[in-house]
Amino acid sequence: MKVKQLSLTKNNWQDLIPTIHFSANLCLLFVSPDFPNTKEVLDQIKTSFPDTLIIGCSTAGEISGITVKDETIALTAIQLEKSTVKKVAYEINDMECSQNAGETIADSLYEDNLKHVIVLSDGLNVNGAELVSGLKSKLPNVSITGGLAADGSNFNETFIIDNDQILDKTIVGIGFYGEAFQVGFSSKGGWDSFGIERLVTKSKKNVLYELDGLPALELYKSFLGDEAENLPSSGLLFPLSMRSNETEKPVVRTILGINEEDQSLTFAGNIPEGSYVRLMKANIDRLIGGAEESAKALGQNSENASELAILISCVGRRLVLKQLVEEEIEVVRDVIGDKPKITGFYSYGEIAPFGEFSPCELHNQTMTITTLTEC
Repeated sequence: MKVKQLSLTKNNWQDLIPTIHFSANLCLLFVSPDFPNTKEVLDQIKTSFPDTLIIGCSTAGEISGITVKDETIALTAIQLEKSTVKKVAYEINDMECSQNAGETIADSLYEDNLKHVIVLSDGLNVNGAELVSGLKSKLPNVSITGGLAADGSNFNETFIIDNDQILDKTIVGIGFYGEAFQVGFSSKGGWDSFGIERLVTKSKKNVLYELDGLPALELYKSFLGDEAENLPSSGLLFPLSMRSNETEKPVVRTILGINEEDQSLTFAGNIPEGSYVRLMKANIDRLIGGAEESAKALGQNSENASELAILISCVGRRLVLKQLVEEEIEVVRDVIGDKPKITGFYSYGEIAPFGEFSPCELHNQTMTITTLTEC
């Protein structure tokens, strides 16, 4: 497996793409919404490597090495020498199609030797929890990781890269096949819950209407104080911890939008009636510690290090960490060593199992790591 990692800017992209001196099977592109030449970059990659599969998405920050950048493209060219890849894209009409989208993508990618699936999804028009539910219903024994595209903290428009096309309302999946292919994955948070636990008394899928019989938006605004004026972006700083029952591990849910008319909150994943939620807040040391825990959970060292690590971290973490954001990347590097190339992006949601023997879930506010190599 060969990997070439490039950080493209508007001034250097024409010079850097020709430095890829092998025939890549796959190119991953994590693209700033403010990068001015995205279509030209795609066209040059497609001209230089006509048989290469290209996937990617818009970001709230691009991770390249141990740096976090804006207005760039984090480009990773991959040549698989013992494994194969297959790509599928699905255009989604609305959130109600999310479960079916997951099932269709899974059916299209399934083969007996399928080892792993990476999914990148539109970040605003897809119910991430139902997408994941559809995927794992058809692929119960296949690991799945990925994330939801972002648009900085604007929540206005995200996009997906499908070969030389830039698309919204689209989900793209890539399957990796063959016994030589090896993958590792982990997902950890680091947020602290506070306040009382509240019962979800009215909701529909990912739209929350009432908590303890009270209007959800009104109650949520009362927690935020002055920050309520900056919703929905300020909601990234105060996610909800949700558990469906006493035995399940809580997952984190982040706000995508608000509706003043019906006083509802829309989340990246479902908030079912009868579940319990608590407000969460950030602690900088705990967030960096969560990234470190995620890296340690991979169980990698210099002897079994992978060739590539894909980091998908939530935009809310970046907003909290601010100028310290690269510290969560640096602690991952410290744990996994110098060998793996590092790429990734800041997202509106992360897709991964909690650990090796856990089912895949939609997360918010986590550092999710996927490592790839061939043996």
